[in-house]
Amino acid sequence: MKKIFLGLFIILVIIFLSDNQNNLTEDAIRFRVIANSNSSIDIIMKMKVVNVLSKTLFKKEDNIEMTRENIINNIENIQNDINQVFTENNYNMNYNISYGMNHFPKKKYNNQIFKEGEYESLVIEIGEGKGNNYWCILYPPLCMIDENLDDEEVKYDFKLIKVIKNLF
Repeated sequence: MKKIFLGLFIILVIIFLSDNQNNLTEDAIRFRVIANSNSSIDIIMKMKVVNVLSKTLFKKEDNIEMTRENIINNIENIQNDINQVFTENNYNMNYNISYGMNHFPKKKYNNQIFKEGEYESLVIEIGEGKGNNYWCILYPPLCMIDENLDDEEVKYDFKLIKVIKNLF
């Protein structure tokens, strides 16, 4: 009987945790840069765009409204930064910037599954947009680990294991 109860409890915990993961998808602002193709130069240019925009976009905002304002207020700067990267690298390619509701395929990110659908996001499509893409979440800020961690180590925990250990 105890094994049946424990098994049902574990199933309920898994369902609860997966429902909580879906809450993140509703309140997130995504960021995506799609390369023109998967050629070496196109992938390199995609990452150069990500790197230059990281100074503007990858901020630890307190709330979703601040993140939205940061994007909207910096669209012109984003365009200027992309133009500069392309010019400096003699990369003659068109690009499109789209902020709003954009289509995303199903993604696994940070051990979470994000369903396919329309999501608030900033998408930069370079050229034909047929290459691999860089993808992360601007809010909540899950694009980068803080580089100012000093000597602290990053620790990974599994909620299910904690719950089971607390039972015994």
